[in-house]
Amino acid sequence: MTRALAVGYGAACYLLFLAVFLYAIGFVGDVVVPRSVDHAVDAPLGQALIVNLSLLTLFAVQHSVMARPAFKRWWTRYIPPPVERSTYVLLASLALALLFWQWRKIPFVVWDVTYQPLRVAVWALFWLGWAIVLAATFMINHFELFGLRQVIANWRAQPDAETGFRATMFYRVVRHPLMLGFLIAFWSAPTMTAGHLLFATATTGYILIALQLEERDLLATLGARYAAYRQTVPMLVPRPRTRRRARRLEGRVDTASYAPRR
Repeated sequence: MTRALAVGYGAACYLLFLAVFLYAIGFVGDVVVPRSVDHAVDAPLGQALIVNLSLLTLFAVQHSVMARPAFKRWWTRYIPPPVERSTYVLLASLALALLFWQWRKIPFVVWDVTYQPLRVAVWALFWLGWAIVLAATFMINHFELFGLRQVIANWRAQPDAETGFRATMFYRVVRHPLMLGFLIAFWSAPTMTAGHLLFATATTGYILIALQLEERDLLATLGARYAAYRQTVPMLVPRPRTRRRARRLEGRVDTASYAPRR
């Protein structure tokens, strides 16, 4: 019964994440959803800045602190390890849902692309960014990343072993394609309001800081193997691959055994 409850809990957390993820697309793109980055709660400029930055900080602190190995070691003294990842996903989803609900709009237009072919191109970039995000999760292990694999393995009484990092497809081009996808999606706005600019700037700053922490953890876990991967594959900006770099990638990256999870 306990294992069945863990599976149900993990599935509920995953479904909540899925709903929040889909809402996030509408929120950033100002499409379909009732509240978005451009159409949200009315507020004076000063209040809007304080509230929005507080919401972004809350998500950043929750998302980053709980991702650190030291916190996880402490956290799993109280939270059963099979549902630790699901609980992380639950809290991250709730923090995002709160942001979507309480976001204040700052409607001043920073830029507005009126040339139709260029506007269509920017929208294409927006959707490409989200496609990269989703595809990148499956290039490691989508269901491990969001906690389902762990609760199912527990239900089957299988040993808990992470899938490990596989430098396939996008991960042979940049080390963090998932974050690259987010950056493309956040900045691809045909009409950029001040509120959207605040969101894009703050999340970009958070991503760049969080990646430094993630890289530090990866180096501590993998040591020389990840150091070699860093020398071969850029962090976020793809660069042309020479034959020599391709050989180094084949020889070094495939030995990696850790999946960047957060």
